[in-house]
Amino acid sequence: METLTIGEVAARTGVATSALRFYEDEGLLHPQRTAAGHRRYPRELLRRVSFTRVAQELGVTLNEIREALDRLPDGRTPTAEDWGRLSAEWRARLDEQIGVLTRLRDRLDGCIGCGCLSLERCHIVNPGDEISSEGPGPRKLLHD
Repeated sequence: METLTIGEVAARTGVATSALRFYEDEGLLHPQRTAAGHRRYPRELLRRVSFTRVAQELGVTLNEIREALDRLPDGRTPTAEDWGRLSAEWRARLDEQIGVLTRLRDRLDGCIGCGCLSLERCHIVNPGDEISSEGPGPRKLLHD
């Protein structure tokens, strides 16, 4: 089976060699080692690296990615079916993140909902600091 060096994997995936080493330290990648201790990656690992990068871009944590990859039999590379199943599992969380980002975008120029950083408007948006009864943090932006 043909293997790739860490530099070849970095060039093919667009992921820095330092990130590949980090992924290895985090248990996401398991390269083979030569007698001299050099890393060698099976070609199928390109898909595993791409899977990790796409999942990260979606906001999935490295712990969640590791857990997902650990559920695959024999540490194999994710297939299209695996990606479909995993992306469906992450969809609800992603929908919530999209909702928060949409609210932030739409309300960014207004009150941040904490009752203290928009003093000129608080008597209109948050009279008597009523929002404080709903709990801490920027309630109007982060929650419906």
